[in-house]
Amino acid sequence: MVVSPAVGAGLLVVVLVAGAINGVAGFGFALVGTTVLATVLDPSVAVVFMIGPILAVNVSLVRDLSRSDLRTCARRFKMLIAAAAVGTVLGMLALDWLPARPLKAGLGLLTLGFVATSQDRVSLPGRDAVEDRCFVESAPAMAGVGAVSGLLFGGTNVGVQLIAYLRSCDLSHGTFVGVVAMTFLGLNAVRVGLAGALGLYPSGAVAGASLLAAVPALAGVAAGRHLRERVGERQRRVAVLGLLTIVGVRLLLGASGVA
Repeated sequence: MVVSPAVGAGLLVVVLVAGAINGVAGFGFALVGTTVLATVLDPSVAVVFMIGPILAVNVSLVRDLSRSDLRTCARRFKMLIAAAAVGTVLGMLALDWLPARPLKAGLGLLTLGFVATSQDRVSLPGRDAVEDRCFVESAPAMAGVGAVSGLLFGGTNVGVQLIAYLRSCDLSHGTFVGVVAMTFLGLNAVRVGLAGALGLYPSGAVAGASLLAAVPALAGVAAGRHLRERVGERQRRVAVLGLLTIVGVRLLLGASGVA
């Protein structure tokens, strides 16, 4: 795959905007970046391209945790992280053979599922029962949530199940952000090496562009944080979920051959 200057610039703009959205809303970098890129690129290329910038963003966020917090959280969530790592490897291996259309459809469904569970206007039947059974802080629950979430994250960059689980663990906002970053930092460190070993980057140019995309990713997050105080929480959520709805529908249409 040859990356022209125009295409490369477009990729970096998408990463910059995804970083700004993450900085403003506090979530959505991997989801927005991957799903938007998957509307114009092969989904597997979009997934591996985003690994580098996701890693950079997580490195910047994990600094919010002190060394003591890191040790405590690592002990507390070691089963979750270990199971997610195994699932992530399996998800990355699936990228090597999964056809583009099913992967695009899966990304679309996961995106719309994230929107459905994040909105608070319509109550979803059975949601409380699932959270009460699965979102408990026990070794079996962590193993199950971690494995399934890692599998999806490895193949799609979408880790909303892990985020939802950690949200249920009664963490302060700063600790929550740090733990999420710590978890995904470890998973993405594994994915960088695995993507190279499996030859998932279609060319050296794509791998290089992925590394370069760390710069606009960090710039976007910094800009988004600066803007965050000027935008109300409701407006942030509506804007991000609205964008993700459009992207999710676009992915499903593309997978069906309509668009």
